[in-house]
Amino acid sequence: MREADQNTGQIPAARPESDVSAGVGFAGLLGLALWLLFCRNYAGFAEALSIPGPREPLSGPYAALAALLFTSGPMVAWSLFVDKVHLRASTGIDWSNPRTIADIRHISMVKLIGLWATWAIIAGLYCLARWYWDGRYLFAMEVLGAAIVPLVILSVPYVLWLDRVMVNPRDHSWHFGAMLLGREAYDPDEVKKHWRSWIIKGFFIAFMISILPGGFAYVVNVNYAQIQGDPVRFAWFFIELLFLIDVQIGTVGYLVTMRPLDAHIRSGNPYLAGWLAALLCYPPFAVGFMTGGILMYEVDTPGWANAFAGNPMALSLWGAWLIVLTGLYAWATIAFGLRFSNLTYRGVITNGPYKWTRHPAYVSKNLFWWCATLPFIVSTGNPVDMIRNTFFLGCVSAIYYWRAKTEEAHLLGEDAKYREYHAWMAEHGLLTAPLTRLKRRLRPRGPVIEAPAE
Repeated sequence: MREADQNTGQIPAARPESDVSAGVGFAGLLGLALWLLFCRNYAGFAEALSIPGPREPLSGPYAALAALLFTSGPMVAWSLFVDKVHLRASTGIDWSNPRTIADIRHISMVKLIGLWATWAIIAGLYCLARWYWDGRYLFAMEVLGAAIVPLVILSVPYVLWLDRVMVNPRDHSWHFGAMLLGREAYDPDEVKKHWRSWIIKGFFIAFMISILPGGFAYVVNVNYAQIQGDPVRFAWFFIELLFLIDVQIGTVGYLVTMRPLDAHIRSGNPYLAGWLAALLCYPPFAVGFMTGGILMYEVDTPGWANAFAGNPMALSLWGAWLIVLTGLYAWATIAFGLRFSNLTYRGVITNGPYKWTRHPAYVSKNLFWWCATLPFIVSTGNPVDMIRNTFFLGCVSAIYYWRAKTEEAHLLGEDAKYREYHAWMAEHGLLTAPLTRLKRRLRPRGPVIEAPAE
């Protein structure tokens, strides 16, 4: 039997419609591009407008932070005015019948207590974890420290406003607040869902903010004259630019988890294996396991630039291939629009590169590592190093395969649309369709049982 939707047992006739339109991400991309052009040419703007201060590109960390506004603004506008996401039933909002503040004030206060307590606990964890106070994480801590007071103040009118129109204002945060107060019945499962969501946000927001400035400064300050005619530098510039796009839009996704935008977190991954697979890919865990740790796969690897040195045509073609892979990786993030984040269910994405494979980011990222590192080529010529590097990069790819399967398990249990998409991709996906056909050929057929004659 073919892989089919678990509810109907049928293969969908067409790929299900995506919960996020393609326009959302590309609107953010346009806003980011305009901000990058402004920052790079700031000296000319400042001179023309007689703005006091230095005449140089805006490449500092706060310019990188401001890019989030220019990226998120167009995305929010497109979502509200074009896609009208605030009117979707999946928001859990009924705009037609708002309650009075008096009706929901007691609910909102319980929710605010849960929310503020959550932020206080996360702040405490930031304080205790030493890696947050070193290197590039210092910028993230500075930003989050400055943001907490405005967030606390603004959360009051936001929660009161939202609770007036929510179909069920007793959400995950309310259940945690009720548990802390001990005055009303709460659901422990809802508290778990609350913390799964906020641990994801707390861990990844700090990481994403910390990596914003580096790529932004490089792209804004790059000397075009130096990269022209040099296929290696040319390739790395575009790779850095595409990674910058990924980081900027991804960071917006973690920050703008708002219900009126239909971008709220429906659930965090409930599987321990999913958390282990994801966290192994990020610091501080990756530092001891992948980057410089147990699974080091770049020992004495000269990489693609040295492997093809002296051959401009090969360098150009290989560099172009790496740009394509990075472009697919960035496009996978763009397709999420406002909903990008790890370990969460926030709707189903079926357009963009997700038309071809269920995990375009993981496929392109791993192909990039294999093609950029070339782990089987080592400067020492030692076959043992070749074997080690190839084996350990294979282990890294296996972790990403494991991570993909845990994400699928999460989404298959949450959304019938994803089950339809999963079944459709099994038949039509660029990678999964050939595997499905191969499994059918290898699977032994049982004996044919004829019905008895009447």
